[in-house]
Amino acid sequence: MNQRPQVNEVPRVPPVVPPMPEVQPEVPRAPAGVLCASFALKKDARHWWMTVQMRRDVMTMSWQDFVIEFRTMYYNREVLAAQQDEFTNLKQGSMTVMEAVKKFEQLARLCPELVPSETEKVRRMMKMFRTDISKQVSAGSSPPTLVSNCVSRAIRVEYWINQDKEARAQILRLERRRKPWLNKFSSVRMRNHFQKARTITLPRVPSSLE
Repeated sequence: MNQRPQVNEVPRVPPVVPPMPEVQPEVPRAPAGVLCASFALKKDARHWWMTVQMRRDVMTMSWQDFVIEFRTMYYNREVLAAQQDEFTNLKQGSMTVMEAVKKFEQLARLCPELVPSETEKVRRMMKMFRTDISKQVSAGSSPPTLVSNCVSRAIRVEYWINQDKEARAQILRLERRRKPWLNKFSSVRMRNHFQKARTITLPRVPSSLE
């Protein structure tokens, strides 16, 4: 019986284990708004920013702190007061919801101390909207607590208000087409009203008081 020749086995090479990556300590970074604003500074403003970097840690600076630092250097109290008054008294008026929100956000960035929290921002935004919109936005058991939710609700409410106005206007146009005498009747009533107003005479003053 043939015997299998003995062969020295080559030891197996263990698989190469890649070295563990070095864990780098997390370096704090300033908010994106602060970084973008600092990169846009030029000339004297750039020198001012360098002095700010020397006296405080800008890597942990919030946007509100940046605005306060910048306004302290370049704004006077009258300008700040005017911006705050404009923001406080801002009303939607004839603007659309999106136009009003855009204006609101612009002033909010300039006056961060007036909207220190999301709740306060929502409160001021609700106060800015027209009454017919704000009432429906805040209706229900769960009023909005986030700005995004508040804006989306206001847009939907505005849409349905405009739809209702358009439907009413269309019904009125159809009525006037079916009954053209309505236009004539309305114009005659208006003309008679103003003619009557012009012909009103004041009572005569007694001769004893002249």
